[in-house]
Amino acid sequence: ARKPIAMKKIREVIRLRLSHGSSVRQIAAACGIGRGTVSEYLARIESSGLTWPSAGDLTEAQLAARLFPAAGAQATPSIPMPDWSNVRRELSRKGVTLKLVWEEYRREHPGGYCYSRYARHYRKWRQESSLSMRQVHKAGEKLFVDWAGQTVGIVDAKTGEVWQAQVFVAAQGSSQHTFAKAYETQQQRCWLNAHVEAFEFYGGLNQIVVPDNPKTGVDRACRYEPVLNQSYAELARFYDIAVLPARARKPKDKAKVENAVQQVERWVLAPLRDRRFFSLSEANQAIALLVEELGDKVMKGPGLSRRQLFEAEDKPAMRPLPEGRWHYAEWKRAKVGPDYHVEAEGHFYSVPFTSVGSQLDVRISLGTVEMYADGERIASHRRSLSRRGFTTDPSHMPEGHRAHADWTPERIVRWAQTVGPSTAAFCQALMNSRAHPEQGFRPCIGTLRLEAKFGKERLEAACGKAASLGSLSCQSVKSILDKKLEAVQETPNLFALPSHENVRGKEYYTAQEAK
Repeated sequence: ARKPIAMKKIREVIRLRLSHGSSVRQIAAACGIGRGTVSEYLARIESSGLTWPSAGDLTEAQLAARLFPAAGAQATPSIPMPDWSNVRRELSRKGVTLKLVWEEYRREHPGGYCYSRYARHYRKWRQESSLSMRQVHKAGEKLFVDWAGQTVGIVDAKTGEVWQAQVFVAAQGSSQHTFAKAYETQQQRCWLNAHVEAFEFYGGLNQIVVPDNPKTGVDRACRYEPVLNQSYAELARFYDIAVLPARARKPKDKAKVENAVQQVERWVLAPLRDRRFFSLSEANQAIALLVEELGDKVMKGPGLSRRQLFEAEDKPAMRPLPEGRWHYAEWKRAKVGPDYHVEAEGHFYSVPFTSVGSQLDVRISLGTVEMYADGERIASHRRSLSRRGFTTDPSHMPEGHRAHADWTPERIVRWAQTVGPSTAAFCQALMNSRAHPEQGFRPCIGTLRLEAKFGKERLEAACGKAASLGSLSCQSVKSILDKKLEAVQETPNLFALPSHENVRGKEYYTAQEAK
């Protein structure tokens, strides 16, 4: 059918034809409409039996009912209308297309809509539905994650001070099923542990995780090739997921979690605004109950809850969790010193002596410290909680401690002798105080390099003073120089007790014990 024109023009077509006998060409020119349209309406006028001037007395509704009988009443359609909510759910499943769903519809209803009409009806339903969205998310494909803007106040039971816990939010792309939990900070440890707990909340793994561009997860934000930090990349490898950060300043890339954050702030955090929590676990218990209620709320569009949609759409398409659980570890770059040790959290761990001078990746987990060269692990130690100590594997040491090393105790002493005898004696005593002389190379080198800042004379005096005090460390020498104590003479004890008959001495107490 042609696009309908205004009823006042149709009334004018009737008048010109029935009253004046005008031709099709004349009517089209007078009314400003096409000749084909005029011919169509003249046929309707003839079949309706209208006359003039009686047609001029009819209202527009009466005239429309005479010319277009089907438009006067909403007839029950003879062609069955598909359940578009079910069609949308089917399309969210992997590999399902609209044409496949239409073919199944036609097998069930052979006289149903053709594909073009079927697709047009579906697009119209999507536009009118409250679930209308710009992006189509496949079931189980994407998980969106972010921090909420609002926080939860926690009262310190000892001091009474209030600190703000950060709220992590995750949302499924297809079902919008939401996870939320409070953490101490937004630091990397909390960020990654939140991912693990979100995976366990859903009981499965998506193919893709879509975060923002936080410094705790992304080393370099880029629209095309963002670079994840090593800890985030390690988590992604462990769970075999792809991490695709959203583009910077493009909130539509993560609209799902933006909406989820809004829902969490409205239905979870707002009801808790007047509650006082004295621990993070207490706050998370309250948050978990409200998150469960949010998951059970029925949404208007599909008439189902987020949990029901998740169970029907996302859960069947998700991969199972691995048997083990990922544990957080920090990574850092470190250079191997001349003593074939690298520093991690103030403690020194040995690596094979052939790595002296090279840069290594150091992985620090809860119980171990591992060193990697070009992705290959070359050393592993139990993590030590002591600082400024050494953990040495004898297999990492060269034969005789010098066969393949550039630094030797003799070389250290020769360098120290260029400063002075006190410095040489200090360095020799420092190396002798360690389980292996190589463990003293680094503090000796640090001590000798103080010459550039303080000069030979002051360094010589400071080393002599540190040795006399028995403080064999580079930090002690530097502290003496910083405070200019190398020239300060020891003050005799002016308050020493005199020897007289009232001082009984140890012999008296020994005799008393023997009685």
